Amino acid sequence: MIIDAHHHLWDPADRPYPWMDDSVAPIRRRFDVDDLRTVTRDTDVTRTIVVQAVHDPGETAWLFEQPEPVAGVVGWVDLTAPDVTERLGAIGHPRLVGIRHQAQDEPDPDWLARPDVTRGIRAVAAAGLVFDLLVREREHAAALALVDAVPEASFVLDHAGKPAIAASAASAAGATSAACPTTPAIATTATDGAADAWRARMREFAARPNVVCKVSGLLTEAGDHWRDRPVARYAREVVETFGPDRTVFGSDWPVSTLATDYAEVLAVTTSALADLSEHERDAVFRGTAERVYLARSQRQT
Repeated sequence: MIIDAHHHLWDPADRPYPWMDDSVAPIRRRFDVDDLRTVTRDTDVTRTIVVQAVHDPGETAWLFEQPEPVAGVVGWVDLTAPDVTERLGAIGHPRLVGIRHQAQDEPDPDWLARPDVTRGIRAVAAAGLVFDLLVREREHAAALALVDAVPEASFVLDHAGKPAIAASAASAAGATSAACPTTPAIATTATDGAADAWRARMREFAARPNVVCKVSGLLTEAGDHWRDRPVARYAREVVETFGPDRTVFGSDWPVSTLATDYAEVLAVTTSALADLSEHERDAVFRGTAERVYLARSQRQT
């Protein structure tokens, strides 16, 4: 049994999604549970966590309406609102398991470290909810500051902190080409400065015991030529850094379809972690997500 701990559902006809520009035109359409059931039908995925994709409480309300296999919702609330505690209480839905804000889209890279945001995260923690961190390198320092400021909160780092796999591979390929112009530049490991910096930041996040990390979104971070890039190595390094009990699998579907189909995302991740023990694989693909996201909702139902 597998829990997909990170996917989306949306209908751009219902509300605007500002990030859906022409670069993501193939996914700028409705994706609903029928689509989800189709892509998971021949897999071992039996439950999922659906994650917000726009700063709109209406989307969160719509996600609550989605039937199985959706088991939990990571929704949105205005963390900076003076009445954020009351807003969280008003949601009052047993399938609300977490909150997320797309901090990567904020103009201020230190948005997560702002006092009003910290206050909002304390309210999220007091409500017994997880907070998902959607951050790139630009926002990592603020995310770490937030984690330290609210040690009672539980955080999940989405998409392994969004490593710049494509840029790292291009850098490594350029270095290889310069050193030996006749040798094909295929990056099998990531050794450039950006990759090393990512590893250092992952160690910083992992040093905080209240942070869990998602193996998700790596194929799209690797770009169009992801098959020639060390996606599996990044996935494995996440597990090595955080441990299986603090790592969860997520497909990032349907964003992941910009790279490949659902089955291949699952196959690539499974292959990358094939040498884990049965217990360790079960933690990454089921147990950790169940503990982090679903234990609270199961107690309420």
